[in-house]
Amino acid sequence: MLLTWIAEVADEPLMLEPGDRPVEWATNTWSLGADDADRRALSVPEVVAAFERTAAAIRLRLRETGFTGPATFYVWHDQQAGRLRCSTGSVPPDQLPFGGAHVLADDLGPVVEGFLRNHQPPPGPAPLPVWARSVGG
Repeated sequence: MLLTWIAEVADEPLMLEPGDRPVEWATNTWSLGADDADRRALSVPEVVAAFERTAAAIRLRLRETGFTGPATFYVWHDQQAGRLRCSTGSVPPDQLPFGGAHVLADDLGPVVEGFLRNHQPPPGPAPLPVWARSVGG
């Protein structure tokens, strides 16, 4: 089911409103989970590829609508909730709307692996790894 849900994100309503970040966040942010059997059945490369396809589909969708501003599709593991979350915002990757410390991750694999293996965060503060792809103009 997780791979289906990731693919469906590309077709969901998308609101890019640089002047209204709360509307973007509410409309464009998705929480994706998986049961234990699904986690065991999936591989990291499968899930990474699904997110890459979704980013490419969102990029194409924005081009087709004539959107020319910055836009970023990004994914992180919400370890406390045990879920993957993804969103699209009208910001460049270096301006993602996180209140806490985060670090851009070039490789989505470790983020997905942490989710599939249900890894808990290490003790103490650590920046949240966030994988991001530019999908805008």
